[in-house]
Amino acid sequence: MVAQTDIVITHAVGLHARPSVKFTKLAKTFKSMVEVSADDTASWIDAKSIVKVMGMKAPEGTRLHIRAEGDDAQQAVAALHDLVEQNFGESEGESVGKTRADKDVADADSA
Repeated sequence: MVAQTDIVITHAVGLHARPSVKFTKLAKTFKSMVEVSADDTASWIDAKSIVKVMGMKAPEGTRLHIRAEGDDAQQAVAALHDLVEQNFGESEGESVGKTRADKDVADADSA
């Protein structure tokens, strides 16, 4: 079975560091072959390879194409689509480089 979807990255830093790790870790949970490409000009790469996914350097606004082939292809594509749609599970502050600790320090300073 083959499944495919497209989604635009809305995460402020795009598909870098932490988001790439989350993306590849999730892709590895599926038996299907999972591939991703950025926009319409890029070639397909192995979505289970952190080096290749980080090497895409896909910024905010990039249209990701995700495809999978195998018994759990539909589940893989749906899960990866949801991860990107939910900004890789990061809050707005985290996506622009602020951690929870940074926010706590800022709150303490203003008190």
